[in-house]
Amino acid sequence: MRELLLHCRPGFEGEAAAEMQELANEQGIAGYPVTRDGSALVRFVCPETGDAEQLMRAIDFQQLIFVRQWALGNWVDLDPEDRVSPIITACAQGPIASLIWLETADTNDGKALAALTKKLKGPLERALTKTRFVRPNKTELPRLHLCFESGQKVFVGWSWADNGAPWPMGIPRLRVPKEAPSRSTLKLEEAWHHFIPRDDWDVRLKAGMTAVDLGAAPGGWTWQLVNRLMKVIAVDNGPMDRRLMDSGQVEHVQADGYMYKPKRTVDWMVCDIVDKPARSSALAAKWITQKLCRELIINFKLPMKQRYPEVVQCLAHIQDALEAAGIRAEVACKQLYTDREEVTCHIRVLR
Repeated sequence: MRELLLHCRPGFEGEAAAEMQELANEQGIAGYPVTRDGSALVRFVCPETGDAEQLMRAIDFQQLIFVRQWALGNWVDLDPEDRVSPIITACAQGPIASLIWLETADTNDGKALAALTKKLKGPLERALTKTRFVRPNKTELPRLHLCFESGQKVFVGWSWADNGAPWPMGIPRLRVPKEAPSRSTLKLEEAWHHFIPRDDWDVRLKAGMTAVDLGAAPGGWTWQLVNRLMKVIAVDNGPMDRRLMDSGQVEHVQADGYMYKPKRTVDWMVCDIVDKPARSSALAAKWITQKLCRELIINFKLPMKQRYPEVVQCLAHIQDALEAAGIRAEVACKQLYTDREEVTCHIRVLR
């Protein structure tokens, strides 16, 4: 297996490729990306046998910014008369898996393959279970990815649960709550799913915590905080959703989010203000280094060009500020499925 297949947001293939190339160079592993604009997929090819697997094991998936999901494997040509047999043969060359994910690119062409993948799901599951290449009760085994480019070509690959996204194609299945005042509410919910282990939710997102939402109106992110029974200071010159204000959990402060400071340290700061990424990263650094919050989630709106270098620069500025202040913190960044021309940054102070 000499190739990694990377899923990303359509239009961000160049950023995912640049990120993986930089990480491969850091590991001293030879490889090169193959991209096609708008395809939502990046191939990263390692000519030397074993190097692709070594690269995958050397990189912490949680630190990848523009890659939604990945798999290690090879492309397989399919016969429209019998698509199952070539896949079985390819699976014999890799590890035994615990489950099967049938995937496509996150594009219109990919969605057009839904009928095919639905038709193949049952026969593939039965055949792979019968041949023992998939053992559903062995949860410690890797996941098998079958990513269809067309009815004649599929990528057969594997990923490991402790170093990959927990959803096919890296896309969580979230629904907009009917009570939420805007669709942006899903950004914060997805951020929690990505950055905070579910076992930690009852401790790090518990009732009675205090939070500040900068640029809150009309209250999509505030709704998530209120739904977790937190007390929220919503900072925005615009109007807030009336139902949120009637909850008794929200204080609306009409002010500039970049200028506001809480009177005491809060548990959470969240921010989805549209501004230059350098200004937003400086805001994040200020809130952590001045001990205004213990944990934060903030979005960086990206420029049209040089998006990956811009994100790297923003994260470097945050790290420099943390080191200068002598503060230990976890810093992570991801372009989530609900993000568009932006990435989401998470910072948590370590005690």
